[in-house]
Amino acid sequence: MAEAATGFLEQLKSCMVWSWTYLCTVWFFIVLFLVYILRVPLKINDNLSTVSMFLNTLTPKFYVALTGTSSLISGLILIFEWWYFRKYGTSFIEQVSVSHLRPLLGGVDNNSSNNSNSSNGDSDSNRQSVSECKVWRNPLNLFRGAEYNRYTWVTGREPLTYYDMNLSAQDHQTFFTCDSDHLRPADAIMQKAWRERNPQARISAAHEALEINECATAYILLAEEEATTIAEAEKLFKQALKAGDGCYRRSQQLQHHGSQYEAQHRRDTNVLVYIKRRLAMCARRLGRTREAVKMMRDLMKEFPLLSMFNIHENLLEALLELQAYADVQAVLAKYDDISLPKSATICYTAALLKARAVSDKFSPEAASRRGLSTAEMNAVEAIHRAVEFNPHVPKYLLEMKSLILPPEHILKRGDSEAIAYAFFHLAHWKRVEGALNLLHCTWEGTFHEVSVYPKKELPFFILFTAGLCSFTAMLALLTHQFPELMGVFAKAFLSTLFAPLNFVMEKVESILPSSLWHQLTRI
Repeated sequence: MAEAATGFLEQLKSCMVWSWTYLCTVWFFIVLFLVYILRVPLKINDNLSTVSMFLNTLTPKFYVALTGTSSLISGLILIFEWWYFRKYGTSFIEQVSVSHLRPLLGGVDNNSSNNSNSSNGDSDSNRQSVSECKVWRNPLNLFRGAEYNRYTWVTGREPLTYYDMNLSAQDHQTFFTCDSDHLRPADAIMQKAWRERNPQARISAAHEALEINECATAYILLAEEEATTIAEAEKLFKQALKAGDGCYRRSQQLQHHGSQYEAQHRRDTNVLVYIKRRLAMCARRLGRTREAVKMMRDLMKEFPLLSMFNIHENLLEALLELQAYADVQAVLAKYDDISLPKSATICYTAALLKARAVSDKFSPEAASRRGLSTAEMNAVEAIHRAVEFNPHVPKYLLEMKSLILPPEHILKRGDSEAIAYAFFHLAHWKRVEGALNLLHCTWEGTFHEVSVYPKKELPFFILFTAGLCSFTAMLALLTHQFPELMGVFAKAFLSTLFAPLNFVMEKVESILPSSLWHQLTRI
């Protein structure tokens, strides 16, 4: 509720700013026009009388031209806003207001906060940074060389989008590089390698770095992109672990000797955690699930503050494979907390455990006759909560939509997160007897019809511009059809609008001495 209220207030603030900007701009041009036409006489009374006379002499053609021009300008803005929204998924005016006006109004710069928070190990900072992200690294992402490339070999098409790979390149530069890399030749080569777009150029740079020194990040790149099997990737990750552990221990001893050493230690910590996590995933892929669970638990104990890797989601999937439901419940009790960011894995795993208690004996006909028991009600509420978080998941779990390879990055509560979750967890739902039946009855019968999240709504400024364009177009049409009547309305509106100004000017003239007011008007 607090995040929703904050977002609404910020949007309202931005809307007010742009509304006032629009009105002030219109009035500014009106005043400039009047000053140009009337040459600003010295006496205020003469000025006001001249304005009144000018308004009375305006012809209906002027009002038609004015409203038509306003409608045309609003229409052009609307067309541009709609084109920008279709291409980039956001409003241009809203993006400008968020990027440039929010800092002036006391808002938070998301980019700077994300960059600063992602580089320190403090849990509160990481949590704040993560909660503001829209795109997340997929904790269960596949290996490019050993898994994603199989799709390319079979179909001849790329399994990942350029946008997804670009985000991964940014992640690699954030986690695996630091400012002092230029002091070490191998790390300097890898710093350039992470920026390379061509996979072969990255692999060649990694081999070049290994010729100079045992570089952990070079082994990581080769394990991710050159290894064609999981066994080969595991072998390279073990070599990376040996090199990365040595760098981590050396930098740990020097971490308090300056900011440069602090940055190196953060980088070496990220490298070590990444290697151990991917080794655990290799063990899971190769069928050594208990070994993978032990590696993940040890890693979470050794680095409890690095929650940005979401290792607990890998652990949940491995425990479900072992059917260790009590351990799954223990992990959920720790991470399914209101202060932590949610995910489809957490919400739907909680629903699966609740459904497991009643799904084998659940019958929609019997439930409709006798009503839901307490356990069934808890299971239904858990499914409702999960579907409310991400309503895209049930269609994949129920195989109403075809699964594809999961991306390396996911949008929380979006279709990409649903694909990533169902790709690995569909087997766990099938293993629990009746769980998919309960999901089908609960989701199809009730909640998905009223669930509105995530609902992709048009930005406010597209709606505002569309309304403004429609309103001015309607005024232009009415003025063209009924020029005399609309002229009367326009004069009455302008007279009412200028009435407070006339009143204020009269009061000012009565209070200020005539000589002083004369000098001010001359200035």
